[in-house]
Amino acid sequence: MKSILALVAFATLCAASAAQADNRVFIVANQSDGYGIDECLANGEKCGAHAARSYCQSRDFVEATEYRRVETDEVTGALPTSTTSPRPHSSVAQYVAITCHR
Repeated sequence: MKSILALVAFATLCAASAAQADNRVFIVANQSDGYGIDECLANGEKCGAHAARSYCQSRDFVEATEYRRVETDEVTGALPTSTTSPRPHSSVAQYVAITCHR
């Protein structure tokens, strides 16, 4: 009986570890294309779900579990400090984080 419980505990631990390894966060530029999808992604609105899912699927992931605007100080050292803005009316580049899951 103890060996069965140990086996179940081990399988649960392995499954939890595998689930964590199957998530990846992508940081992408929030570029205005005139369709408003960028605002949906940046604001985490439902209208961005399809775009986020499509982004993940194009990278061999099944689904997007989260998408939101990311401030440049949240990704220290990963983004250049002097970038040209993707938006003509903004002086600072904006980014979106999309969490993909397999």
